[in-house]
Amino acid sequence: MLYRTFGEADHAALQALDLRVQRHTDPSFDSLPEREREGRLHTSLPALKFYERSEHSFVAQDPQGTLQGFVFAQPVWQGDRPVVLMRTLTLSPDAPAGTAAGLMHAVVKSAYDTAVYELHYPLTPALLDAAQQEGANVIGQYAVQHLGSRNGTAPGQQLRLGGA
Repeated sequence: MLYRTFGEADHAALQALDLRVQRHTDPSFDSLPEREREGRLHTSLPALKFYERSEHSFVAQDPQGTLQGFVFAQPVWQGDRPVVLMRTLTLSPDAPAGTAAGLMHAVVKSAYDTAVYELHYPLTPALLDAAQQEGANVIGQYAVQHLGSRNGTAPGQQLRLGGA
């Protein structure tokens, strides 16, 4: 597997992979409200252009040239130090074992090479093994608060008072 940065020539393949993964994850994806579909996709043209320049975003490409996954991450200044914030790691449903770990390692290496010594990300099931391999510290949970009507259709387990 080749882990590399991406460019404009990869945009269509990234968008196709993102849509394929969304449809695989949620078979009712195409019937969701438009705002929710747009909110779940990570590969809008502005997002692709932004992450293309982030220095911390990569694709996983198999020997046949097919993209098997991507990770979008960016440096964020915290006032006293930078961190790298990983927005998403997306894998093809048939990505080879180790693809997540390879993408995660590419981000870790890019952060270290730019003198950034903290990486923050949601600990998803796809990232658990990779996080263990990198020796991550779990210091809590990562939550996303969607505002407005999208909160009712957004993915993830919604926290409620009383645990119900």
